[in-house]
Amino acid sequence: MLSERVSSFDKRLCRAALVLLVLSLAVASGRSQQAEQPSNPSAGGVPKLETADDTNVRIAQLAQAAAVRPGDYVIGDGDLLDIQVFEVPELSREIRVNQSGFIALPLIPAKIRAEGLTAFQLQDKLAELLQVNGLVSNPQVSVDVKEQHSQPITVIGAVARPMVFEAVRSTTLLEVLSSAGGIAPDAGNVVLVTRGGGAPAPMTTGSTNGGGADANLPQTFTINLDDLLNTGDSRFNIPLQGGDVVSVPRAGIFYVVGAVGRPGGFVMQSDHQEVTTLKALSLAGGMTSTARSNKAVILRTNKTTGEKEQLPVDLKKVVDLKGADVALLPNDILVVPDSASKRAWNKTGEVMLSLGSGVALYRLGTGAL
Repeated sequence: MLSERVSSFDKRLCRAALVLLVLSLAVASGRSQQAEQPSNPSAGGVPKLETADDTNVRIAQLAQAAAVRPGDYVIGDGDLLDIQVFEVPELSREIRVNQSGFIALPLIPAKIRAEGLTAFQLQDKLAELLQVNGLVSNPQVSVDVKEQHSQPITVIGAVARPMVFEAVRSTTLLEVLSSAGGIAPDAGNVVLVTRGGGAPAPMTTGSTNGGGADANLPQTFTINLDDLLNTGDSRFNIPLQGGDVVSVPRAGIFYVVGAVGRPGGFVMQSDHQEVTTLKALSLAGGMTSTARSNKAVILRTNKTTGEKEQLPVDLKKVVDLKGADVALLPNDILVVPDSASKRAWNKTGEVMLSLGSGVALYRLGTGAL
């Protein structure tokens, strides 16, 4: 009798365990399906954004950390060098680097290229030449740059302060951008460095013309701003030379206003980047619970007349993947009406007045869209 009760208890225990197992599998399956479903832009999942001021703080910090040390100054034409050879006064003298980048020392038959070398590199080179030519058996050479020829670097485009940067020492891209006050709010996501004829430019990732190319042809290097700021790779923080032109192209801005979590302007990576209404809503933090999503409009400037046109868009259908996801153009304004507000957003003038009063501009990082 006792054994039958135990057996009955074991059966009930097994059934309960089986039920728990089925329930746990069902819950796990539900979680998996939920994770696979696309996120609703009005439910969060907003990519990390930052303002131009945030970006400029990082530019200044990285520029300070990556500043070229005085000992790393690269000699250029016009520099005045003080060359001292220990216990050989007849070889010690001040020499100015000529326009071709060379210097000449007595008793050394060939001219010596100094341009492009640091003072430490040049003194090692001179010591080797003195020894190879049998002039000094154990030469000890020191090189000091007494005068640095000013080398202008032009900074233009979407920067806080376009300027001509007087480079009196070796300078990096981050240092020049920091000196120009950083990027402007409407800056795109690339920096262009154009270099004219002269010494071949170093090979850099992302350049449109690799290093070692014809020195007489202009070269343009395209540096992705996110790579420059986020990777920590020195290949992107390229050294600049006198005569370089640093340009930051401007990019388009679109606006999202009304019943959204983060109204404001959003800077595209370039004017050719495609941004749809669904992506715009995601960046704007999604729609609020009182949004009239089926009454949204896109205000777009007619290129022929210059007037604002209203393009109706049913965001409810777009979010539910039942309607066309319209692409936004630079300067477009996506207006999402709010049913709980007295402001109807039905007049273009009201929208423009709201934008004119000042809206936050957010930058989009690589991969944000």
